[in-house]
Order: sequence, then structure tokens, then C-alpha cells
Amino acid sequence: MTDTLRETTVQTHRVYLKASPEQIWAALTESEWTQRYGYGGRIDIEARPGGVYRGYASEAWVGPDVRTVIIEGEVIEAQPGTRLALTWRMTGDPSMATESPTRLSYDIAQDERGLVTLTVTHDVTGAPNTAALLAGDLPGTGGGWPFVLSDLKTLLETGSPLTA
Repeated sequence: MTDTLRETTVQTHRVYLKASPEQIWAALTESEWTQRYGYGGRIDIEARPGGVYRGYASEAWVGPDVRTVIIEGEVIEAQPGTRLALTWRMTGDPSMATESPTRLSYDIAQDERGLVTLTVTHDVTGAPNTAALLAGDLPGTGGGWPFVLSDLKTLLETGSPLTA
């Protein structure tokens, strides 16, 4: 599978949001939010350096009350309302579970116009299957970061996700 995947090692996505840095932080770090956009999974996160990060499959994928961990990581940096960085490894897919952990960072900032930005930088060096998933290049997998960020933006600005 990896011979046909693109060799991008760092994926960067930026979105402008009509939301406060605190609202964006909450949407990234609280299950009450993460279950409402993207792929709808809940998370466990200890938002401190060295803290554990776990992402769970959504109920739509595995059924109610199933606690299937599909993403594992460790928090590297946590500055509420500003920056979250962590290691990130997709454990829910055998081809990705064997790849090295990747590094994911979320940077929240206000520009000179007062607009709030969320920049997602995902270093996927050495993880070509993960890179393809996150870029939205694998058919039938949902759209990767572009989909997740579009859904997050829509939810924060309208109160409803894209798929509602």
C-alpha cells in the first residue's frame, strides 16, 4: 500500500474561526465537543506535558458503550487557549499501528485583524499510511484533516456539524 501513497512528511492546515481561543481549546480537549464533529469519537486527555491522550472510535463505528481506543499519544505541550502538541498514533488500523508515532500540534492565535486562527501541523514522517489517511487520500475514510477542520468550524460557528 505504501508504494502508491504520497510522501508528504508535514501536513499543515489553517482555518479562521468565529470563536474564541477558549472555545477552540474546549473543542479540542473535551469529549463533549469531540463527539460532535469530525468522526465523533470521545477522548481522554491529560492536558499537561507527559499526559496521556486516547481517542476512541465513535458509537457509529463500534456501537454504544464500546471503548475501542483507535488513537494513542502523549501530550508534549499544553498551553490552554494557545497550543496543544502531542504524539499521535493510529492504533485502530493494522497498517498504521505498526508505523512510528507522529507529532501533532494545534496552534490557536489571533491575527492583527483580531481573527482567530487554528493551525494544525501534523508531522507524519515515516508514517505514509497515516499521512494518506490524514490528507483524505484514502477512499472511504472520511476526508482527513480537511473534513475534521471544516466540521469543527461549522459546529463552532453555527452550533451544528456539517453532517447534521
